[in-house]
Amino acid sequence: MALGTATASYELRFDSGRTCLDLLATTHPEERLDSAGPLRAWIAGSGLVPAGTPLTSADSSWLVSFRELRGHIGQLVREEPSRDSRSFGVALTRVNELSLAAPPVPLAVWGTGGSLVRALAAPPTCGALLAAVARDTVELLTDPAARASIRQCEGDNCPLVYLDTSRGRRRRWCSSEVCGNRERVARHRRRAALARA
Repeated sequence: MALGTATASYELRFDSGRTCLDLLATTHPEERLDSAGPLRAWIAGSGLVPAGTPLTSADSSWLVSFRELRGHIGQLVREEPSRDSRSFGVALTRVNELSLAAPPVPLAVWGTGGSLVRALAAPPTCGALLAAVARDTVELLTDPAARASIRQCEGDNCPLVYLDTSRGRRRRWCSSEVCGNRERVARHRRRAALARA
């Protein structure tokens, strides 16, 4: 599991298999995107921008926009697609609108070590980054194999969804190290309690 820790006060997860699903993970177990700092950390940790890209313009307006997109993504991946569902249609329309903007333009430039590294042609805008996440959502929703691989975590009280790319498609948890470990500990405690009884 890839965990990114921007500061000691919050932890961000990047183990769902898709950028758009990683954005959904910022709601559990509590709101992670509660200020611009965690949003900047999430943008950097998600790989939307190259390491070291300044995100000084990311402010509370960006936070509102990313949370709005996150809500629409949640609606789209948790609900069965239906032309008759008004809420699904609203979410789909908004994600499609956001995907129309041009995402950040990557360039290959020479790094300090003499190898090619990724950089952006210009500082990223909120609209460009939202477009990248919205496009990832569109790709997920329109790829039948990927859509069929979306799973809900079986962990107790875990609302996270992930892309099951495991061999045999038998992954049960958003993270073996988080929810899977909790389940194994709980199972061990139940066995130990039965043995004592």
